[in-house]
Amino acid sequence: MKKILFLFLLGNFAILSASSIEVKEPYVRATPPNMKNTASFMTLENKTDKNISLIKASSDVAKFVELHTHDMKNGVMSMYEVEKIDILANSNTVLQPSGFHIMFIDLNKSLENGEKVDLTLEFSNGETQKVTAEVKNVMHGMKH
Repeated sequence: MKKILFLFLLGNFAILSASSIEVKEPYVRATPPNMKNTASFMTLENKTDKNISLIKASSDVAKFVELHTHDMKNGVMSMYEVEKIDILANSNTVLQPSGFHIMFIDLNKSLENGEKVDLTLEFSNGETQKVTAEVKNVMHGMKH
């Protein structure tokens, strides 16, 4: 009986500790020397039947870390900070160049291909996830 109770409790703990959001393929854009800003991209998959939002990101590689997007305003593509990035129930949201992304402002140093960057993501449901993203040489979305 004790073994059954233990297995039951262990199974319920695994369910409770499972994350509602799965972070897939996170990466950070490499920077040329002396560039002070860059961005991180990934796919956020919501495995629940409730909408969840990414509400904050943090990392020690930059002075400021903000949630951003791009939009066409008066015929000009503009980038700006947003309060949250929604991840709809049983769906995914892609953070990508020229769309939603995590912006690193005032980098502590240049980021080179192959390095790793640690990020902490905070969600509206109270969950926090630590993510390690690889730095990659990616030029898409750097036209402006």
